[in-house]
Amino acid sequence: MITTSVEDQKKTEMSCTVLPLLVTLSPALFFLLLRDVSVTQGLWEDYKYGRHSSELLHQEHNCSWTCMLFTLQWPGGFCQSLYKETQCKIPQNISSWTIHGLWPLHAQWCCSCWPFFQSDVQELKEELTEYWPSLLKTKSSFHFWKEEWIKHGSCAACVEGFNSPLRYFQICLKLRHQFDIYKLLEDAGITPSCERLYKVAEVQKVLLPHVGDKHEVQCVQDQKDRQVLFQVKVRLSRNLTIGCDHHGDTNVDLAVGLGPGQGPSTGHPCPPDAPFYYFPINHQEPWRPCG
Repeated sequence: MITTSVEDQKKTEMSCTVLPLLVTLSPALFFLLLRDVSVTQGLWEDYKYGRHSSELLHQEHNCSWTCMLFTLQWPGGFCQSLYKETQCKIPQNISSWTIHGLWPLHAQWCCSCWPFFQSDVQELKEELTEYWPSLLKTKSSFHFWKEEWIKHGSCAACVEGFNSPLRYFQICLKLRHQFDIYKLLEDAGITPSCERLYKVAEVQKVLLPHVGDKHEVQCVQDQKDRQVLFQVKVRLSRNLTIGCDHHGDTNVDLAVGLGPGQGPSTGHPCPPDAPFYYFPINHQEPWRPCG
């Protein structure tokens, strides 16, 4: 067991106090100032490419989470989840399922003081723009990525392989390529439509061999009280194997991780007996997928 001295605790508290102030400055000035702050300098070193999990503020003993949720959202359904539907936007280059997030479950320690700059994911920007865009007019994609890193990525950073923004987002993109929901459904004849209705059992049967039996197909209810396909949540172990049966997580609420702002619904399991719509994407008026 790793013990943390009073001095180490004070250093940790100091880093989380000083860093948010420094991050508001320009990155160049931030870097220069770090040379004179011993604790934050330790945090800065190799932060882009990751530190060994045991070095991350001596928090290894708090890295007790075991399961993760990888969540993909259908843009045509996301727009129906907003209380203000007109706040929705679907960029012209988006025609498939996009990433909502990768969320450790029951994480006990997240470092909201870990800085996140555009340069951290510059080499991934093209891919992230395609597979992880913001679908809100009021939020840039970078702001969305930053929120997901602070709320969830920093919680995963105690695990080797997730221990930098770059590595976290690289893993998310790999998972997106692995779980190509649109193609899996399309190959089974399940395609977006304004007329055709589907049942959750149809979708689950198609997805089960690829995402395991711990996944959840989620719907939202639109303003006409129709059930609309919204998200697919895939349960993973921290080593990214499909499925996770950690004791205590069996009945976890799969609605964790709210959508990116403006009061979106968290979604709910698609009713087993009630059919739902898989609306197409309408780039011009995304809140009106069928005109």
